[in-house]
Amino acid sequence: MTMPKQTYILLIAQFLSSFADNAILFTVIAMVMHSTDQASWYIPALQSAFLIAYVVLAPWVGSLADHYPKARVLIVANLIKATGAILLLLNVEPLIAYCIVGIGAALYSPAKYGILPELVGHNFLIKANSWIEGSTILAILLGMVVGAKVADYSTHWALVGTISLFVISAWVAMYLPVTPVKKPATASRLIEFGQQMSGFFTTPRSRFAILGGSLFWASAATLRLIIVAWAPAVLMLNSASDIAQLTLYLALGIIVGSAIVPRLIPLEHLRRARFAAYTMAILIALLSLTNTLWPARAVLFVIGIMGGMFIVPINAVLQALGQKSIGSGSAVSLQNFFQNLAMLLAVGAYTYAASLHISPVATLVTLGGLVFVATFWVSLRLPDPEQPH
Repeated sequence: MTMPKQTYILLIAQFLSSFADNAILFTVIAMVMHSTDQASWYIPALQSAFLIAYVVLAPWVGSLADHYPKARVLIVANLIKATGAILLLLNVEPLIAYCIVGIGAALYSPAKYGILPELVGHNFLIKANSWIEGSTILAILLGMVVGAKVADYSTHWALVGTISLFVISAWVAMYLPVTPVKKPATASRLIEFGQQMSGFFTTPRSRFAILGGSLFWASAATLRLIIVAWAPAVLMLNSASDIAQLTLYLALGIIVGSAIVPRLIPLEHLRRARFAAYTMAILIALLSLTNTLWPARAVLFVIGIMGGMFIVPINAVLQALGQKSIGSGSAVSLQNFFQNLAMLLAVGAYTYAASLHISPVATLVTLGGLVFVATFWVSLRLPDPEQPH
C-alpha cells in the first residue's frame, strides 16, 4: 500500500508555507537590525504581535477548519500571510504587518493538521504526521538560513520572495480535494470552546500534554529571542544570517532528539520526558557561561536534543487524545491557544526585561531556572505508568 497522492500535494504546500514563515521572521529581524533607532524591546514585541493572533482567534480558527473545507482554509490563510508580507514591503509599521502574518498562521495551523486524517485515513496517519513534521523542520532550517542571507543582502527581495512562496503554496493547495465538513455548531463559539477546554482537561494525560507543550514552546520562543540579543553582545555576531546559523544548531538538535526518543520514551512511560526537560533547563542556564562560538553551538545542539525528546511524546499523546474527542481541528486550536498564550506571556516578560536593559546573560540564567521549576510543577500532575490512560 502506498501513501495517497494528495499527501504529497499537502507536503509541498506545507513546505513552501513554512519556509516562507521562517524566512519572513528573519527578514523582519534584519529590517530591525539595519535600523539604528529601534529600542531593544522591539524584536520581542514583534514576536508578541505575531503570537497574539493564536490566542485571540483560537475559539474560531479551529471551528473554521472543522466546518469549512480545510483545503480552502489553507488557501485563505496563505493569502492572509502574503498580505502581511506585502504591507511590510510597503513600509507599513512592522508590528501591524507582522500581526497580520500571525493571523494567517493561526488560521493555517488547525487546517494543516486537521486535513491529514481526511486525506490518508487511519492506516497512514502516523506516517503522514512524521512526513509533515520532517518537512516542516527542513523548511524551518532552510527558511531561517536562506531568508536571513537574502535579507542581509536586500530586505526588499527577501520580502518579494516570501510573498511569492505564500502565493505558490496557496496555488498548490487548490489541488487538494475538498473534503466533507461538519455542520456548524448552533451554540456560541466561545461557549463551545470553553466546553471543549473543560472536557479536554478531565484526564491527567491530556492536562500534561497541554501544560508540557506550553512549557516547551514558551521556553523555545524566549530562548530564540534572547539569542538575538545575546549573540551580538557575547559572541560578536552582528548579522541576521550569523544569528540564524547559530539557532540552526538548536533546530538540528531537535531533529536528533525527535529521532531517538521513540526508543527511550514510549508513551506508556511518559513521565520519563521530564528528565529531558530538566536537562534542557540546566543547559539553558549553562549557555550563559559560554563566550565562544563552538561551545555555544554545542550547548544549543544538546538543548535541542533534550527539547525534541520532551516535545515529541507530548505531541503524540495530544494528537491521539484530540482525534478521539473534540475533533482534529479543534484539538489543534486548543493546543495552539495554550501554547501561544504561554509564549505570549513569556515573550512579554522578556520584552519588559529588555526594556529595563537587563543583560541577556542574566535572562538566560533566569529562563533556565524558571523552566526547571515549571517542569517540576507540571510533572507533579503526570499519571504513573500503571494508571489507566
